[in-house]
Amino acid sequence: MARGAEFLGSEVAILCGAMSWVSERNLVAAMSNAGGFGLIACGAMTPELLDAEIAGTKALTSKPFGVNLITMHPQLMDLIAVCTRHDVTHVVLAGGLPPAGSIEAIKAGGAKLICFAPALSLAKKLIRSGVDALVVEGMEAGGHIGPVSTSVLAQEILPEVADKVPVFVAGGIGRGEAIAAYLEMGAAGVQLGTRFVCATESIAHANFKKAFLRASARDAVASVQIDPRLPVIPVRALKNAGAELFTAKQREVAASLDEGKVAMAEAQLQIEHYWAGALRRAVIDGDIEHGSVMAGQSVGMVTKEEPVAEIIATLMREAEVALAKRG
Repeated sequence: MARGAEFLGSEVAILCGAMSWVSERNLVAAMSNAGGFGLIACGAMTPELLDAEIAGTKALTSKPFGVNLITMHPQLMDLIAVCTRHDVTHVVLAGGLPPAGSIEAIKAGGAKLICFAPALSLAKKLIRSGVDALVVEGMEAGGHIGPVSTSVLAQEILPEVADKVPVFVAGGIGRGEAIAAYLEMGAAGVQLGTRFVCATESIAHANFKKAFLRASARDAVASVQIDPRLPVIPVRALKNAGAELFTAKQREVAASLDEGKVAMAEAQLQIEHYWAGALRRAVIDGDIEHGSVMAGQSVGMVTKEEPVAEIIATLMREAEVALAKRG
């Protein structure tokens, strides 16, 4: 983990996954202040909003933190410029392969670049492209997910690339014993999102947190794709009426495609905006029945609301005990 901590500039190599509406200045700053590494979830923010969020985070912490950007954002290059202006130390690109010029722009601004690698072939391609570190995230995670489990991805990717760049494992991690296991396999650190949603410093609505505290692993289910022509990335969230609303939204967008009213890129963007709105309804407004309660399968291990520092301390203690037993 020392390698991951050195790369991040943090005390421990635990990143807080970027969760839209949840990973804002308060949770990000708390994470970094507690020795971990916070990530602002830019999501669908405008450059102006991101500018204010970075400034707000800086006012709450002097420790390093990063910004997670979505590759399909129409103003991606402007968002990168905002990060550069603020001397953001680490930028994470999520949601697909980095578009032309984005890697160069991030590196030219002096930031370290982290990308998601959902397959070994992509991990190797990203490293050749100049990426500084990778996140290997399995389908157990909350929010947008791929089709392969964390344990399989870790076994496939870590032995091949862990000696080349720091690799952080994510998806379904809720306890320190799992962290210890991935570190032994060659990971430089881990990323957890679901585990930090019920942190005291998280601004998530009380209803949203209660839904997490009540849920078990099997309540966190992946969304269903309605139309194969509309390649919607599955999203893992707690079962509720909102899932049915998303199915209806997919049908509506697919119909627009059929009628030639929208192009594929616009259709996918509509889906992304839908998710951003549905997530906001749940996280900020507390509508956990009709909003999207994005959660990973580790949600059953979230049992109480507690400060970020205590969550990190518990995880590290569990990891140390697990490694000591093996020794």
